[in-house]
Amino acid sequence: MVAKIKSGKSLIGALNYNENKVKQGKAKLIVAPGYPKDPAQLSFQDKLLRLTDLAARNERTKTNTVHISLNFANGEHLPDEKLQVISNDYMKGIGFENQPYLVYRHFDAGHPHIHIVTTNIKRDGYRISLHYLGQNESEKARKTIEINHGLVKAEEQQKQKPDLKAEVIPADYGQSEAKRTVTNILGYVVRAYKYTSVPELNAVLRQYRIEADRGSKESRMYARAGLVYWMLDKQGHKIGVPIKASTIYGKPILKTLEEKFKLNEQLRKPYKADLIATLESILTKPVTQRDLQNKLREKDVQVILRRNEEGRLYGVTFIDQKNKAVFNGSDLGKAYSANQLASQLLPDPKPMVSTQQQVYEPHSTSRQSGDELLDVLFALEQDDLAALNKFKKKKRKGQNL
Repeated sequence: MVAKIKSGKSLIGALNYNENKVKQGKAKLIVAPGYPKDPAQLSFQDKLLRLTDLAARNERTKTNTVHISLNFANGEHLPDEKLQVISNDYMKGIGFENQPYLVYRHFDAGHPHIHIVTTNIKRDGYRISLHYLGQNESEKARKTIEINHGLVKAEEQQKQKPDLKAEVIPADYGQSEAKRTVTNILGYVVRAYKYTSVPELNAVLRQYRIEADRGSKESRMYARAGLVYWMLDKQGHKIGVPIKASTIYGKPILKTLEEKFKLNEQLRKPYKADLIATLESILTKPVTQRDLQNKLREKDVQVILRRNEEGRLYGVTFIDQKNKAVFNGSDLGKAYSANQLASQLLPDPKPMVSTQQQVYEPHSTSRQSGDELLDVLFALEQDDLAALNKFKKKKRKGQNL
């Protein structure tokens, strides 16, 4: 069993996350200790007010939300009644047995797991300390529960080897066990492609709806050279629980990847000249962004263009799918940098609109028209641009009040 604890400042946010899963048919409330009604009779307000009433008794404590997930090994048979007992034992083990809490069983991943929402503010207004809660009390409770309930121990869960015979297809969250899916994709991409940085690796991984994440530059994970992998939904948004690189077969941690970067710098060199020649042949005449995409696709080359909120091109990556070599535009020469291409490309005749995640499908490109594939490749840019514009509008609206 793997336990993950997240603390926060929004009880309604944690509750909404789980209630939205219920509305989507991807979760159900199985038990609600500390509530005056049966789970089936609780309204949204009943669930929320029981927790916010306690949180209001200590206004000085801003971090008053505790969101826990208990994850079990794929294949373990765990009826609701057993999960109720396990959740009760766990909450008692971490000192939350007298707190009201909501236990949701989720069905949106390939392995059994539950989510628990509660608050760390007690009836007398004192708070339960969350300092080292995951490292100390949670670990003790987890190990005891594993023994008492005969669960697969986290330490003994064999690291899954990638299935090299399986066809590598984009991840589809909830349709298969997450770690197995990520392991299979990484086992293929890390081994097959020649990339020299995390962004270049992600240019490939996002085609398969996963992403390597170092965290923000201000985070402890970044400072400690940590790395996790996320699954992405079809819009390119992170979904589910991140998987630590150190727990994946082959250990695709940052140190391992950096060694690959140095090797790949040499391995991709033989393909650089041919890619430049391909680009030169296309750019001898003025072309639009759409034309560039379509002509490169005919050569089995994918181009990913990145734009800011004003629509300015600031980054370009080329993926030679035939030779599995990844290059930033500037690596090929100044003529293929974002700034140069921005000044050279003609505007497309009409704006591109898409809501799909970019996915490279080597066995199905012949079935897609140029416009459809182009929409897929630039979906993330359009989504990011829409989100940023929406944020700016909200900000201006707030300033006018």
